Amino acid sequence: MLTDYHVHCEFSDDSVYPMEDVVRDAIGLGLEEICFTDHVDYGIKVDWDSGEEIRWRNGEPFANVDYPRYFAKIADLQEKYGDRIRIRRGLELGVQSHTIDRYNRLTEKYPLDFAILSIHQVHDQEFWNGEFQEGRTQREYNEEYYREMLRVVQSFKHYSVLGHMDLIVRYDKAGVYPFEKVKDLITEILKVVIADGKGIELNTSSVRYGLSDTQPSRDILRLYRELGGRIITLGSDSHRPDHLGAHIASSMELLKELGYEAFCTFENGRPVFHPL
Repeated sequence: MLTDYHVHCEFSDDSVYPMEDVVRDAIGLGLEEICFTDHVDYGIKVDWDSGEEIRWRNGEPFANVDYPRYFAKIADLQEKYGDRIRIRRGLELGVQSHTIDRYNRLTEKYPLDFAILSIHQVHDQEFWNGEFQEGRTQREYNEEYYREMLRVVQSFKHYSVLGHMDLIVRYDKAGVYPFEKVKDLITEILKVVIADGKGIELNTSSVRYGLSDTQPSRDILRLYRELGGRIITLGSDSHRPDHLGAHIASSMELLKELGYEAFCTFENGRPVFHPL
């Protein structure tokens, strides 16, 4: 069974991939199930109905998902293509400790099949442009990234899995920070995740970003399993047709090599286990 549980389309500020094209392409690739997980990043982006001014970046609106249109479109495509592929409604939530209340209200208003919890910013500072790293040593920004993740998972519970858990690696110009130096923090995070009945994702975009390891790393994948973690999803983090479904099959084989026996999909917020 092939699934892709991290898929972006034109409702994300960083993608112009039409949602219906995603569904058609997924069917063509032989995917049996996908979940749309478009971006919500309170703190740096605003909602369309917030009354705040929408900023534009590279000709695209720098805003969160237009929720009514997004969920209506998913419902239409579920009806249209439901005999060929399962389509789940999800979001990728870029939660920060000071924005948790807004995400609580959002997830109460719009029930989801699946929600990815990602740390995309810390203190409203982004990673991709180096803003968060600037003025901090490699140790300082790596440790603060994981401390913020710990603060969030301790207080926010309306999610399914932690997305690309070591995302900071993707934007660390100093190289990969040694796992052993943040292992204690990561262990604390994973213990909370497991105790709460949540999971993590294996994000296959590490290949296209040219990372030297998986995302999260094999060390984190091993640690999660050793701590008793079993809930794990696979997602391409796709934003374009050539991303969709990429490296999902090989990542399933990797999970088997690491001792995992199953991966998960989600329905109405609950994990469904599938043998590898």
